[in-house]
Amino acid sequence: MRVLVIGGTRFLGRAAVEAALARGHQVTTFNRGQSGPDLHGVEAIRGDREDAADLARLVDGQTWDVVVDPSGYVPRVVGAAARALTGHAGTYAFISSVSAIDGFPAKPVTDESGLWECPPDAGPGDGDYGVLKAGCERAVEQEFGGSALIIQPGLILGPHENVGRLPWWLSRISRGGQVLAPGDPATPMQLVDARDIATFTLDQAERGVADRFAVTGPAGNTTYGEWLELCKEATGSDAELVWVDSQFLVDHEVGTWVELPLWGGTDAEVTANFWAVPTAKAEAAGLRSRPVAETVRDTWRWLRDIPEQERSYGAKATHGIAPEKEAAVLAAWAARDR
Repeated sequence: MRVLVIGGTRFLGRAAVEAALARGHQVTTFNRGQSGPDLHGVEAIRGDREDAADLARLVDGQTWDVVVDPSGYVPRVVGAAARALTGHAGTYAFISSVSAIDGFPAKPVTDESGLWECPPDAGPGDGDYGVLKAGCERAVEQEFGGSALIIQPGLILGPHENVGRLPWWLSRISRGGQVLAPGDPATPMQLVDARDIATFTLDQAERGVADRFAVTGPAGNTTYGEWLELCKEATGSDAELVWVDSQFLVDHEVGTWVELPLWGGTDAEVTANFWAVPTAKAEAAGLRSRPVAETVRDTWRWLRDIPEQERSYGAKATHGIAPEKEAAVLAAWAARDR
């Protein structure tokens, strides 16, 4: 196939390019050339997806079998690309998020769950991440004159992660010492590797599928405790995980999800819903998920050769508790019964 990847240099976009090249497809990337180098073997077209002239130049005389769009966050911007690519591609594969599902994660996800309310021409200030992703889905479905394939990933990890969740934990645990571990180590998780999403997306695109899939790992494919132990094993660290009660962390103003990545706080229902996205439809269509241990190991293999002071995951990556705050919380936890 001829495959166009919008972006294609970081994390999921990079995984899509690697997977497409490995299958022998002809791959074009469209990006500004600012987030990283293109992979060897692609045709790189420089341009900004928010610039109408750049979109016109992109499609001039070009056709593709499938467009993979992992970098769309604003509905009207996504809609402009979908309109421009109409007649120039057969399938538009848009990478959305389970966060686009109405009520997530306060309400459990089902196969019948709808999307947040958001118009297809919404701008960047018209909602949060999940709401805008819902609008992006509508923009693709309404503006693209071909097959619309919508992928709604769960929590994505893997090599080249530019968010800083697993990379932060690996970096912190590799330094050793007492490590603040949040909540209950038995909390089940549901993690998916970016490479498995890329494989599934291309599988569906090659078949010309037009549908919507929630794509994440099997529910309970690891627990929080097992996940952090895998980080210890991968890094060869002698770190001591000190498990601290979630309410204690909230009382000491430790931020959920970001300061201690993937810790959801004290709301048990929200945490349970977050890690219980149904995957039967995607699995029936061919989704296969590699073991979490492989994801952790491969991410450390990529990360370990980058000096820690040079590890940068992108402008939005603010994950990780400050060392002095971690030390203060651990000291308070140790002193609680004195």
